[in-house]
Amino acid sequence: MQSLEAELERAQGLDIADIADAIESIGFECTRCGACCKAEADDPHTATVFPDEVRDLEDATDYDWRDVARPMPYGLDGGESDGGGGSDGEPTGETFEWALQTDACGDCAFYEEADDGTGACSVHGDRPLICETYPFSVGLGGTSQPMGEAVDSVALGAQRKAGETGDEEGVVRAHECEGLGRDISREDAEDLAAALKERAVRELAEAIAVRDEYEPTDPDGGVVVHDSEGAKRPDGSAYDG
Repeated sequence: MQSLEAELERAQGLDIADIADAIESIGFECTRCGACCKAEADDPHTATVFPDEVRDLEDATDYDWRDVARPMPYGLDGGESDGGGGSDGEPTGETFEWALQTDACGDCAFYEEADDGTGACSVHGDRPLICETYPFSVGLGGTSQPMGEAVDSVALGAQRKAGETGDEEGVVRAHECEGLGRDISREDAEDLAAALKERAVRELAEAIAVRDEYEPTDPDGGVVVHDSEGAKRPDGSAYDG
């Protein structure tokens, strides 16, 4: 398995034109169905957001940190994948990411739906990279993992030209979305490719910083989030131990 540093170097070397070629090959147009912004069955919407993206959304909306983001629930006692929790039923423990906040229905807090059923994002111009790049992700064949199960994938660079489909040089993966397979302009494909490369680099840089900053904590019946800036409380304030 490659080190995070080696994979970050590979991500930084990704060719935007190659990514755009792969996106064009798959095809995509947003239909505004809202599926990527809404809860699925009993699972609330979960989308990773970086600390600086939380602050950008705070500035854009005048919301507080808790209104924008919540601790990623996976791995917490009493989280969405666990039936435990503290004495008051609230999640407890340590987690390593932030997720966009959800409303009472489990949908993204920034999702809006028109009378005709089409969806919209109330912070579209300031939306996080994971939202800007959905339904695509980059798999580099090393330590990084794509979001969820892929329904299609296209190899990058020389692999694609040689008709190969493996992960040695990386692939663009497409995840479930009704907009896949539709025509996309070269300009839009290149814009999406640039954002996808930026996200791949940011995810790995964040993971390296989290690893380097991490020190075990005692949440004392609460939750501590470890991000690239250190340990934080759910309201975004620094955890002082």
